[in-house]
Amino acid sequence: MVDISKLPLTPGADIGTKYTNFGTLVTLILKNGLTLAGVILLVLILVGGVMYIAAAGGDDPKKLASASSTITSALIGFLVIFCSYFIIQIIEVITGLKIL
Repeated sequence: MVDISKLPLTPGADIGTKYTNFGTLVTLILKNGLTLAGVILLVLILVGGVMYIAAAGGDDPKKLASASSTITSALIGFLVIFCSYFIIQIIEVITGLKIL
């Protein structure tokens, strides 16, 4: 059973008492956002791969183009996530703040 008192926000809790400054809230959002983006990236690559395999046996070039577009978009998204992570790391080094 999950101890609800240790969750980030319990029902009825004030966000101001849990996160005392804006930086901790931003850090939490960034960590979870990057994790969620990675999961979405994995799902898109898997879906695009299955679509590509399914379209390879057929004669419909639109399905093959759609699968290829899905994979390409997922890889571009990976590049954006990768660059954003390293930009955050550079900001940490320059400012001396611990963000992630």
